[in-house]
Amino acid sequence: MTTTTKSADATSAPAVGETVLDARGVTMRFGGLTAVRDVNLTVNSGEIVGLIGPNGAGKTTFFNCLTGLYIPTEGEVRYKGKVLPPTSYKVTDAGIARTFQNIRLFHNMTVLENVLVGRHTRMKQGLWSALLRLPGFKKAEEEASKRAMELLEFIGLQDKAQHLAKNLPYGEQRKLEIARALASDPGLILLDEPTAGMNPQETRAAEELIFAIRDMGIAVLVIEHDMRFIFNLCDRVAVLVQGQKLIEGDSQTVQSDERVIAAYLGEPVAEDAPAAAAPAKDAPVEAAPAKDAPAKEAPSEDEAEASEDEAEDDASEDEAEDDASEDSPSDDAPETPEASEASADEAPADEESSEDTPQDPASGKENDA
Repeated sequence: MTTTTKSADATSAPAVGETVLDARGVTMRFGGLTAVRDVNLTVNSGEIVGLIGPNGAGKTTFFNCLTGLYIPTEGEVRYKGKVLPPTSYKVTDAGIARTFQNIRLFHNMTVLENVLVGRHTRMKQGLWSALLRLPGFKKAEEEASKRAMELLEFIGLQDKAQHLAKNLPYGEQRKLEIARALASDPGLILLDEPTAGMNPQETRAAEELIFAIRDMGIAVLVIEHDMRFIFNLCDRVAVLVQGQKLIEGDSQTVQSDERVIAAYLGEPVAEDAPAAAAPAKDAPVEAAPAKDAPAKEAPSEDEAEASEDEAEDDASEDEAEDDASEDSPSDDAPETPEASEASADEAPADEESSEDTPQDPASGKENDA
């Protein structure tokens, strides 16, 4: 990779150590929601500053406040000591460029044309000069094309200048977006997750590219979720949590801060918490018998055999009761001697008559005897 040290046409390179960006008390509210609250941040020339935080911490909203896409509810943003106008193209003209979290290239334009789009803020020719193709416009156009090719060489895409942007690999599209931002000759460039979706090789190439931008004297403010990348890259790191700046310092200071660890990994659990939570955990155990109730209704094999034995005993008892009920008429017979004798004589006669009534002609003689 080759780098270019050509000075900016419209924005002079700041002295090393000069404060380029000074954000003071930036607050952004959306109705009742405060996305960014009283954030202070400075970036010096030739410095790489990282901005990290969990998802939803307000990092991109803060970027939008710096670049004029949002007008801060409170606070102010200064670039080289001057308050920035609340308009995005005027912020770019002042000397601040940015990339976006989602790639926003002109996909049906060539790689060279995409870079030329970023160069238009440095071209001062008017409408009539462009329509009439006056010599001044032609000269400016040639200079813009030359500058664009230098930037493509800087990022390593000079051989693909005439390719459509949509045909580039993902990592090269990220590089092209950075080249387009550099085409405006900024003193500060804001990179919103420049390595998102990249493989390790592409991430290392992006890291080298950002170091080369820093070596050009351009200040860099970068948002990134890759902690290894951000701590190896940045001179200082600021942490945003729920819209507020939690801490700012070098990589070692930020990594060892307990509040930062808690913000990313969650608050540590108190020692008394498990004891307090014990009754709640035991609650399902107490409720278990109710859940097992249907299972108890289904008898086991032993219980089934016992129930069969009980059923047989009940059946025998019922038969005994039936026998007793059949004998009950004899118990209800008259207790007088005559009645008992009559019943005794009638019982055999009835049995014999029931068995031999039409066939025994001597049955009457037996009765007489």
